[in-house]
Amino acid sequence: MSDLEVRQLRYFVAVAEELHFGRAADRLGMAQPPLSRTIRDLERQLGVTLFERTTRQVRLTGAGEVLLRDARTALEAVTAAAHRARHAGSTAPRLRIALKADIDGGLLPQILDTYGTDPAALPPELVLGGFGDQPQVLRDGLADVALVLRPMDDRGLDSEPLLTEAVLVAMAATDPLAARTELCLADLAGRNLPSGAPADAGRTTPPAPGATRSASNLSEIFSLVETGSIVFFAPASVARRNPRPGVAYRSVSDLPDCTLAVAWPQDARSPAVAAFVRAARSTAAHHTHAESTPSPSPDPRMFPLRSKSALRE
Repeated sequence: MSDLEVRQLRYFVAVAEELHFGRAADRLGMAQPPLSRTIRDLERQLGVTLFERTTRQVRLTGAGEVLLRDARTALEAVTAAAHRARHAGSTAPRLRIALKADIDGGLLPQILDTYGTDPAALPPELVLGGFGDQPQVLRDGLADVALVLRPMDDRGLDSEPLLTEAVLVAMAATDPLAARTELCLADLAGRNLPSGAPADAGRTTPPAPGATRSASNLSEIFSLVETGSIVFFAPASVARRNPRPGVAYRSVSDLPDCTLAVAWPQDARSPAVAAFVRAARSTAAHHTHAESTPSPSPDPRMFPLRSKSALRE
């Protein structure tokens, strides 16, 4: 059997994800007949059937499901190799740090200060993205290290937890539920998250079919919250840093806490990455100690961060 080509894998993945040759061809910017020929040639080359085809539908076979998993990994590796090679060849190397703006537990400035004192440190470059984008950005070689919220897709990544905090619901101050001090998910029935997903299903539900919400930053999200268009699940640190007269933050008894973590590719060997991870762990440890120190009672409209450090020594 001859070696597989990257082109073949890209074509296969497109068909496997679309389960429709016409849509896959459109996605690839090509005509359908040569795409169909390529897939048939690939099946002959491997000696297996990858798709069950009928006049009504296209389905993956068992062999196709296995190839899809490994093909995605292989394509990610090829993409990452190109990005990392370009970055390594730069005349001014930097440490690329992926994160969602404001989703850092309030730790990023202190992490960068501590990181900057390490002899292995490179100049930092922030790679901003949307919620949940950071693991894939690492796998694609577009960043070297990331601050992420768990749970996450950790394929090919290592990570260290930094701190755990409560998640609150942000809603319009005029919402009838804002008169209550604590809620449960069932109370949020009929309200949607920025993705369009129903709020009462929690954080892990996929977007509702046909959802068109496109708010991409906190300013846009909070503006929609203030109008009563959506509600938003916000880590307590985000709530504390974004007090707004038109937004009420409330505890949700059955909404799981979230964990901020630092993540990096499993095969990373960069001293700068190691320096950033050390700085993140050190900063989180000091933050945890400070949070455990008694302090004056907080504003009752804002709920305190619950820190549950799980750092490995």
